[in-house]
Amino acid sequence: MYRKAAPKQKTCFIPGSLSDYIPEDHLLRRVNAVLDLRWLEEEVRGLYTEATGRPCIAPERAVRLMLAGFFHGVVQDRKLMREAQVNIAYRWFAGYELDEALPDHSSLTRIRQRWGEARFRRIFERSVTQCAQAGLVGGEMLHVDASLIRADVSWQSLVQVHVDRVLQENAPDEEAESAPPPARKGKLKKLSLTDPDATLTTSCPQQRLEPSYKQHTAVDDKAGIIVDVRVTTGEVNEGKELIGQLQRVAEAVYGGQLPQAVTADRGYASSANYAALEQLQIAAVIPPQPDKTPHRGMPLRRFAYDPQQEVVRCPAGKLLTRRSRRQQGWVYRARPAECQACALRPRCVSPSAHSRSVYLKDGYCALLRARRCKEKGWPQPMQEAYRRHRWKVEGIHGEAKSCHGLRRAARRGLSNLRIQAYLTAAVINLKRLAKLAPGPLKTYLLCIWQHCFIPRATPAFRGRISRRSSKPCRCPLPSIG
Repeated sequence: MYRKAAPKQKTCFIPGSLSDYIPEDHLLRRVNAVLDLRWLEEEVRGLYTEATGRPCIAPERAVRLMLAGFFHGVVQDRKLMREAQVNIAYRWFAGYELDEALPDHSSLTRIRQRWGEARFRRIFERSVTQCAQAGLVGGEMLHVDASLIRADVSWQSLVQVHVDRVLQENAPDEEAESAPPPARKGKLKKLSLTDPDATLTTSCPQQRLEPSYKQHTAVDDKAGIIVDVRVTTGEVNEGKELIGQLQRVAEAVYGGQLPQAVTADRGYASSANYAALEQLQIAAVIPPQPDKTPHRGMPLRRFAYDPQQEVVRCPAGKLLTRRSRRQQGWVYRARPAECQACALRPRCVSPSAHSRSVYLKDGYCALLRARRCKEKGWPQPMQEAYRRHRWKVEGIHGEAKSCHGLRRAARRGLSNLRIQAYLTAAVINLKRLAKLAPGPLKTYLLCIWQHCFIPRATPAFRGRISRRSSKPCRCPLPSIG
């Protein structure tokens, strides 16, 4: 039968605490079990005065508020504070009660400006350290990739670079204030007035240039943990960042040890990278770029290079010697008299040139070996490693953009975007740590396995287990020998 609803009555008191209303499987509850920010207060203590000024927001509370928003893709401060007003999970995660006033959104902006990007990078590095201590970082294979992040600027803010330079060099006087600035010959470059750090770039030749930044990401293969993040302007070539990124990861995460293999896409397939990885004894799972020599002439692959004699032999058997040095390699040129009498001259040398010249970049031999290996067909381990690269690091970029608001910069400036990238990377690492880190029961069972069963196993089985897990056990159980 139909029954009229009773009028609502406001509740004076809420029984229990806020944690009683957070589901056990909620993301923030699981992350709260592994997140440790107690070190942060001592880290930023020197940035505040203890005798004067208003009381500051607790550093751990401020960072937890930011992280709570990043977990759900809320990266704007105003939207974050509006969400925290009604979302009790945000309040509980940051340590605010229901009757406690939340900080103003401008306070988070001032905190970022006061702390700087270096301290937010330490938050990210701490998350990497926690993942390494939990056994989620292997150190054998590293996946490296770069992704563009759209800058928070409009198309109307783009101007030509030379106009700004002319206005600075030629200050307008009172008589010629309305006269247009003179045009400067040469290549023009567009620049955003609202965000000068952003540069025009694109990831696909079929798409138009957009003001963007570029994020260089390194992901460990074992559990998909982000071990290094670097944000630059969009025009920086990602191939030039590879070796420096490997060194940073080896020093900060792998204890000075370099990974055994590195995977990357064709943007990293330069002769210098192949040569450097060979020198470091790292397997390069990087598909080489095809030879871009025009088909109308004699292709470069027809010329044999002798690195010991430092000469190049053309298809007719003539020698090309070193003539001049460029920024990234050497120019080899043949004698004009030999090219004049050569039967292959119509196919090899243009009518306006006296002789044939080729330009070989540094590390050309390593590039040739990488091309031959790809033409013969990669072995099965390299193919499997490159397949893992596609969903490991490229999947990280997709997750950061679709779930954590990194598709577009939330604020302007290179420093602000680096802070956003560090927090996003820390959030992704904490998600994996909360999901994959062993709990107390699993840790206890592993300790029993190590102390009770392994000592009684055969020497071969014991050696195989010790190679898999070289970290010592810290549990109080006595060993049975």
